[in-house]
Amino acid sequence: MRKREFISYKESINKLKSLSVREPLFEKIPLMESRGRVLFEDTVAESNSPEFPTSSLDGFAIKATDQKRDFIDILGDNPAGTDISDEVVDGKTIKTFTGSLMPKGSDTLIQIENVRVEDNRLYIEQPVSIGNGIRPVGEVYRKGDVLIKKGTVIDFAEIGVLAGLNMSYVKVALKPKVAILSTGSEVLELGEERKSRGEIRSSNNYTLQALTEKFGGEAIQLGAVKDDFNSTLKAFQNGLDSGADIIVSTGGVSVGDYDFVQDIIPKLGAEVIFHGVKIKPGQHIMVAQKEKQVIIALPGFAYSSTVTFILYTLPLLKRILGQKSELYTVQGVLSQKFYKRSKKTEFTPCSIEIINGEYRANFDNKKVGTSAILTNMLDSANLIVTDENSEDREIGEKVDIILL
Repeated sequence: MRKREFISYKESINKLKSLSVREPLFEKIPLMESRGRVLFEDTVAESNSPEFPTSSLDGFAIKATDQKRDFIDILGDNPAGTDISDEVVDGKTIKTFTGSLMPKGSDTLIQIENVRVEDNRLYIEQPVSIGNGIRPVGEVYRKGDVLIKKGTVIDFAEIGVLAGLNMSYVKVALKPKVAILSTGSEVLELGEERKSRGEIRSSNNYTLQALTEKFGGEAIQLGAVKDDFNSTLKAFQNGLDSGADIIVSTGGVSVGDYDFVQDIIPKLGAEVIFHGVKIKPGQHIMVAQKEKQVIIALPGFAYSSTVTFILYTLPLLKRILGQKSELYTVQGVLSQKFYKRSKKTEFTPCSIEIINGEYRANFDNKKVGTSAILTNMLDSANLIVTDENSEDREIGEKVDIILL
């Protein structure tokens, strides 16, 4: 049996952070194709918005002091989109509409509901305070403001702001390429006929493809590979030759007679960074590197490969996208007792409720068993993190939770 030293979770993450990966690159794409992509650079306002005082209501532009007069003469109209040259002077007003520039000389917009018009004269029935109904210069943003930060995933609000800045094309991070393969003679491709009761349907590579695409990467699907040295070697070489930034495999990374992955890495000209971490699930994980390409060999069980992909592949993918690589972790409170199962850092599926602004973790519909139970990730599962020295936790105790 092959022996090796298992490192701590903290040490493995420090080693992961020290890896040299490809620098973020960008491409320019049409605005309406950018939803879900990662912004490559800060979006900075080049001018104030609005640039000039603007009406927020339909009404009349006046001098506030004129509200004491018996009436005010109406000079004309000021439709939105026009650059009016008429000026409001004492005792005069201009009808002004929502979105129109405020005429020079005016300091207040009194809404239509507060006035009466007769014989081209304006009668104030309910006065307003000075500045009423006016959007000030820079109300939305001021010149030089960072409106959208680099690394933001573009969604509907970002698209609206970018459109308001007349950005028909947007710089987005080039998607990291993640080549994915499953190993194991027992693994069947989707649609492949089952010939033995020992065969199982391939799911890992599809789960990891979905995770890759969810978090902004481009998956290269390499499928399932049988348990023989040459086939596995060729599959990994294919992943490297594809130009993938990260090559991810599942299975074949333990210490069995058919676990070839650790013997293949040197043949690829790659360096093993670590192999074996004191975590549950996923203790046999291996990370290697060849120049800027990273190879991450994950265990074969479905829950284990999913969790370790989240812990080790997503941070690298985020770095290549120009995002912060840390997983989003919060403190929560246990609604049910937690039982520690090992002297390892554990990642336990849980469900979350937010009660009075506090995260509450429970284990409803979560099964205790092997690392094969992928259904534990259903129903918006999150992960409770407990370190090597943690013990059982009681109801009401605080725990760290990775939110997915």
